[in-house]
Amino acid sequence: MSHAAEALAGQEFAHDLPTTPFDPALAAGRAGKIKVATIGLCGCWGCTLSLLDLDERLLPLMSKITLLRSSITDIKRINERCVVGFVEGGVANEENIETLEHFRENCDVLISVGACAVWGGVPAMRNVVPLSECLDLAYVNSLTSVPGVRPTIPLHPDIPRITTKVYPCHEVVKMDYFIPGCPPDGDAIYKVLDDLVHGRPFDLPISINRYD
Repeated sequence: MSHAAEALAGQEFAHDLPTTPFDPALAAGRAGKIKVATIGLCGCWGCTLSLLDLDERLLPLMSKITLLRSSITDIKRINERCVVGFVEGGVANEENIETLEHFRENCDVLISVGACAVWGGVPAMRNVVPLSECLDLAYVNSLTSVPGVRPTIPLHPDIPRITTKVYPCHEVVKMDYFIPGCPPDGDAIYKVLDDLVHGRPFDLPISINRYD
């Protein structure tokens, strides 16, 4: 066993790692803001880019919103109750299931963002063939296999087990709203956030909705 392995032996690891407490003034400033969480499951992260495409329009929104767990903040767990959670990507492995359930438990409103979250999207194209055939084509009889090297399908406790099919989020937990598109237009995401911070019911006009 290496020195590094010996040093780590017996230690417990978790998502909830020790953190430095917030400055009291900063915590007080955040107290009145709406808490939001975002996550990307099995997808291309294009929906997150649509959020970033809001550019300068994000600045006034961020004065009213606190972003907790998110790919942007790199916070791994939701440690406070959130008003709304935005989920992009479909459900393709056991870790996706755990993450989506965690969001459902900790968010008052949960929104599917983009085609992959709404109906499975491009990742769900593998649903038309058995998973065994997908793994065989990707790892055993792959065109990129190295000659003379025994093909191996990855199997390790640290790798989340793949689900038999890719599922849209609403087939795993209850989702409250849906923003279609591949990816959705940034205007649609902005409209939802703007309605949220101003206490209006969510309303997506046809003019800013996309289904492509």
